[in-house]
Amino acid sequence: MPWQQNKTPYSVWISEIMLQQTQVATVIPYYQRFMASFPAISDLANADEDTVLHHWTGLGYYARARNLHKAAKLIVSEHNGIFPAEIEQVIALPGIGRSTAGAILSLALNQHHPILDGNVKRVLARSYLIEGYNGLAKFDKALWHLSERLTPAKDTGFYTQAMMDLGATLCTRAKPKCELCPVQTSCLALASNQQVAFPQKKPKKQIPEKSTIMVIPKITTPTRNDVLMEKRPPVGIWGGLWCFHEVNSKDEITHLLEKLGLKAIDSHSAMQELTSFRHTFSHFHLDISPIVIDCKVIKSDKLAEVNLQEISEPTKQKWYDLHTNANVGLAASTKKLLDLLQANL
Repeated sequence: MPWQQNKTPYSVWISEIMLQQTQVATVIPYYQRFMASFPAISDLANADEDTVLHHWTGLGYYARARNLHKAAKLIVSEHNGIFPAEIEQVIALPGIGRSTAGAILSLALNQHHPILDGNVKRVLARSYLIEGYNGLAKFDKALWHLSERLTPAKDTGFYTQAMMDLGATLCTRAKPKCELCPVQTSCLALASNQQVAFPQKKPKKQIPEKSTIMVIPKITTPTRNDVLMEKRPPVGIWGGLWCFHEVNSKDEITHLLEKLGLKAIDSHSAMQELTSFRHTFSHFHLDISPIVIDCKVIKSDKLAEVNLQEISEPTKQKWYDLHTNANVGLAASTKKLLDLLQANL
């Protein structure tokens, strides 16, 4: 893997954060682009948030990118731009927990720290028949105890990488390749033919469903096709990303346009309803109904001037020309809609 070449705490840190809840094959091109743009911690710290989020667009779980950015700034201000080598200092950085900190320091600096990512949990739970599921306090405590006991003080980095690779390539969630496993003779799950039963599955909860209408104001000129987006607050769903405005019902659209200093063009074709689609988060489904509205500016003090330049900072809104490529962080739903709009130009 690219992050395993010439390892540094910085490169391992970026890869570990990207690999959280994301497949290796997906991460590789993102990692390569990210490191090319931000080759050092200082480069990441000095970049603006939109640029960082743009490099993350499509990876999901955008709080990871925001925390990387915040942590880089702290490393520059509090550690002279050098990634800290003490585990307590690493854990204190935004977005880094005990396992990630242990992985960074053991893989990059060969320090003696246990880890417990999803792959390692699976290997240990099967090898020792530890009952429970991820997130259950008793289960996690038992696995941490095992990880601490098994992690060698010598060549810790090799052991850490081997455990991660074992879970990723052989001791997989489905159809584990037990016949190739180097620890098959000591695996209690294999001996009792219970590999698939460990770790146990977390009890399922009913995922709630929500719905929203995404309003896409559009202004067409002889040279441009512009749609209006807003930047979300730094916390919450799609925090810090550029998205389209939302309303709960069609009755609210006119009021939203008036608030934005816009008015729908008087035409039967001014409002176009696009095909609805579902976006699933970790804790709910969101059904999105996009509506494109051809508009004209009626109050230029509310928005930008008619030349459609970027709006002032407090409003966090922006006209985006569909003939250009976005260089800001976009929510996945926004990117999907922009691709559709650009394809239909």
